[in-house]
Amino acid sequence: MQATKPEQAIELFSECLNRGDLNGAMELYAPDASFAPEPGRQVTGESAIRGALEGFFALDPTIEGEIQSVLHTGELALVHNRWRLRGRQPGGDEVSMEGLSADVVRRDEVGSWRIVIDNPWGG
Repeated sequence: MQATKPEQAIELFSECLNRGDLNGAMELYAPDASFAPEPGRQVTGESAIRGALEGFFALDPTIEGEIQSVLHTGELALVHNRWRLRGRQPGGDEVSMEGLSADVVRRDEVGSWRIVIDNPWGG
């Protein structure tokens, strides 16, 4: 899975989340990436991001997003995405979240855009 445009990294992440494909989602992150699993909290690196994302994937979620803007210079881009997630807690209670993300993506050596900073709460 290769993102050929900056915003495609975010769109592909949503597709992975909807399919329940955690491994596919992790391929979209740069090795040195950081993720904000909740406002005011940050985790860095593959293992920590995977652990944080497992909670989102456990919700059996459906996410919808709409790219709001892309600011691009050279190998970096800032992508804003308005998103809405619906899912269920393991006990069956419904979960609903939404936000405006601020995501930094970077083009890697093979030309694929990868998430470097993922802040779903950053809008």
